Amino acid sequence: MKEPFELVVKRHGATVLRVCRAVLGPGADADDAWSETFLAALKAWPDLDESTNTEAWLVRVAGRKAIDVTRGRARRPAPAIELPEPASATGIPGDDDREVWRVVATLPERQRLAIAYHYLGGLPHTETAELIGGSAEAVRRAAADGLGKLRRIYGTDEPAKGASR
Repeated sequence: MKEPFELVVKRHGATVLRVCRAVLGPGADADDAWSETFLAALKAWPDLDESTNTEAWLVRVAGRKAIDVTRGRARRPAPAIELPEPASATGIPGDDDREVWRVVATLPERQRLAIAYHYLGGLPHTETAELIGGSAEAVRRAAADGLGKLRRIYGTDEPAKGASR
């Protein structure tokens, strides 16, 4: 028997949001992709095979929704250089990890996607390779290179398990 959809959202919501933020950067676009992911998942939920790996399926849906958001960005008018109002000096409450997502967003796309789908989404390198193209080994290399850059930026030298330096 399939579990209620609201439990799926509770269990996998944070993972999907991390993937959306890693792919799109922090902000409204990632939140929109998260919402679109679960709307699409809710529509497909009754027909989803019970043997499906729900987390991996949601990560794939999130990846596709993130692509949709990226394509949508290209069609939107360019934002103004100067904002009409200055940004709040107090920031957004509960948004302490914006700096991390900003740094992740600066990684080359392939490294960012490899980290998002493998480390944040939990997909194996082979499935990540199916999503972003290339071989599993190339995806493993891209993820390791991306993690290496993040470690250098944050000053940690501890390598991830299986990652080369």
